[in-house]
Amino acid sequence: MSVRILIAEDEEHILEGLKINLELEGYKVETATDGEKAVKLFENERFDLVVLDVMMPKLDGYRVCEIIRVENSDVPIMFLTAKNSTSDRVHGLKIGADDYLTKPFNLEEFLLRVEKLLNRKTTQNELGRGEHVIHFGQNRINFRTFEITTFKGETKNITAREAKLLKLLTSRAGEPVSRNTILETVWGYDVYPSTRTIDNFILAFRKYFEPEPKNPKHFHSIRGVGYKFTP
Repeated sequence: MSVRILIAEDEEHILEGLKINLELEGYKVETATDGEKAVKLFENERFDLVVLDVMMPKLDGYRVCEIIRVENSDVPIMFLTAKNSTSDRVHGLKIGADDYLTKPFNLEEFLLRVEKLLNRKTTQNELGRGEHVIHFGQNRINFRTFEITTFKGETKNITAREAKLLKLLTSRAGEPVSRNTILETVWGYDVYPSTRTIDNFILAFRKYFEPEPKNPKHFHSIRGVGYKFTP
């Protein structure tokens, strides 16, 4: 099976140069010139590596990375960007990127980093890493099987949407997550349900995971902002 790479880059001369050189290395390459198209391609096709520019139209690379990470924790993600401050690199890695290469860059170095990321992915798959299970309090969430264990010790199945929201909140433990970020990441940038829908999901989580739902320890409402998960 051929290795498939998604590149999202709005500078078309860079995009075309990367595509040609990656194809010369034997990779199958799909391209996007904005963040929305990148998300749609990722949702509809299989990729072994994603390369993202940060500053793109519609959705920037950081938002695309966050959306992908809710769906998929395994696919390697590389940022390729002119934003080269330490804070930018730290933010990119914190939200789930595996590598961060700043422009201008050396093509040989880029290709070497691509090869290393793909080799790392293969090694992780062979070792069976990434059980995607988290524990907090007496609770357990398995994102691979969509199963939870409640504080009462009961095992329940959750929906894919519940799993997405739980993954977003738990991946940002201790940080407030805005309602807009939740809607965009979990429901999609072109589907906007009522914010009351999110409230109902949080209420369900409290019933699953909180001994005292009206005095929650894990799933907090942040007035005027959104929600925060505390392990």
